[in-house]
Amino acid sequence: MAESSHSAHFPTTHWSRVIAVGGRAAPEARAALAELCEAYWYPIYVLIRRQGHPPDDSCDLAQDYFTRLLEKGVIAAADRSKGRFRAFLRTDCQHFLIDQHRRKRVRARVLNQVSIDADDAESRYQFEPADIMTPDRLFDRVWATTLLDRVLGLLAQEYADKGRADVFDRLKVVLSQGKGAVPAAELATQLGTTEGAIHTAVHRLKKRYRALLETEIAATLDDPSDLDDEIRSLFNAVRP
Repeated sequence: MAESSHSAHFPTTHWSRVIAVGGRAAPEARAALAELCEAYWYPIYVLIRRQGHPPDDSCDLAQDYFTRLLEKGVIAAADRSKGRFRAFLRTDCQHFLIDQHRRKRVRARVLNQVSIDADDAESRYQFEPADIMTPDRLFDRVWATTLLDRVLGLLAQEYADKGRADVFDRLKVVLSQGKGAVPAAELATQLGTTEGAIHTAVHRLKKRYRALLETEIAATLDDPSDLDDEIRSLFNAVRP
């Protein structure tokens, strides 16, 4: 696709900063990479679990993987033509697991930069789809749901900061079930306002949700022109 207007909205993303410095130990790049890893560690855990590793080993492997990623200059080998953090992590972690299997050992190191809650990870994993879904497909699905949950959380916090948490709680259903999920008249009654005001509020909610979604996704891309395609890919990943 041609030069996208999105590039004006996302000047420098986390992933593009990481890619730009390659293997150099730049504090800015390390901080940006650590932030991305902290946000998206769970899809890596799921990818490892789906390969057949038990819970404890999966936590150790995930921590070891992020240790390698943050400390060993692995980013220097990243392919700029595949400038999506999601795709890079999925492929790179697969190589890491192959290497770990070949060596028949797991490094016992504790990673401070990325905190992995073993109990939380395994309790969440129990709700993932049956084993008919491949590790790669499950990784993409969990990545997408993790990202969508983050966006919803950011939006909820914005409304709470403005003293409008109740408005968000009433309206958020339209983001997952569509505008007609709850009649505007019912929402107006609940919030003590008019139907016209509800329509306006829903429009603003969806517009802000889309903006936050684009910003969050763009933070994982090297090239902003990939944004629309990445959005489509992620929504495809969460479809049944």
